[in-house]
Amino acid sequence: MVMLKKLSPSFIELTQDACLKAFWRKRALRAFLKQHQISDNQLASWAEDESKRDFLARLFDALIGVKDNRGFAVILNMARSLAEMKHFPDLENWEDSSEKISNAHKAIARLKSQVDKLNEQVRDENESREWRKRAAEDRERQVASQKTLLSLEEELKQLLPRVGTQEGGYAFEEWFYKLVAYAEMVARRPYKDPNGRQIDGSVTLDGTTFLVEVKFTVDPIGSQDIDILLSKIARKADNTMGIMISLAGFNENAIKNASRDRTPLLLMDYSHIFNVILPGIMPLPEVIQRIWRHASQTGESYLSVTNFSG
Repeated sequence: MVMLKKLSPSFIELTQDACLKAFWRKRALRAFLKQHQISDNQLASWAEDESKRDFLARLFDALIGVKDNRGFAVILNMARSLAEMKHFPDLENWEDSSEKISNAHKAIARLKSQVDKLNEQVRDENESREWRKRAAEDRERQVASQKTLLSLEEELKQLLPRVGTQEGGYAFEEWFYKLVAYAEMVARRPYKDPNGRQIDGSVTLDGTTFLVEVKFTVDPIGSQDIDILLSKIARKADNTMGIMISLAGFNENAIKNASRDRTPLLLMDYSHIFNVILPGIMPLPEVIQRIWRHASQTGESYLSVTNFSG
């Protein structure tokens, strides 16, 4: 697993505070630090009259200054260990143990929240690297087998008789990610978020993650499906947006509901796929960027193909 190059000042401060509050005796804190690659020389520099707070401040300042970010690796290792702590033996059997333990739990909880976010970021980076590797391999296989936009178009046309069926929906979803791989975009396959909501996957473009929702229905999409996707987007990070691809298009209410100031949702339909992408006029990333630019300028989530040149 590749570690982030640096840690934020707030993350380091939370780790230092958790160290301070999870251990009361200097001996217990010293043992923890030694287990986490703090050298005997550094520990020996801890004077008898130097408080835990002052020593930790001095120690963390020294770790931040270590070359090649090795100090950040030590701090991160400490943070991950602290985040898993549920019991605090060193805080027991004191007159104010309940207060000490309560403060420790609060400090650990604050730190764990940040550790969980960092771990998710690292996982996403690893997934991105793996996706790029798989996408490159897919691309090579496509070239080797003369996989072209023409064959993607033919494959999609063969799916059309199954429109409106669950089987057809899954097949269209699979087809869309073949198109994404062809465009060499970073993507994540369908998954469930921490709240158990089904996400059709995501693509990343210019540093922004777009939750993907693909629809293979007979009738145009209405407002209800727009609301569902917007609620999923709202629970993600601030830079998360969404793309809904509906082969049957969208009714007027759906487009109106998706369009708003600073809208986080872009809409694509059959015309974008059949009239622009598959003929090779504009690749998928550029189509998304064109609709995105229009949404940023107007608040409108949908841009007709006929207006692309405007």
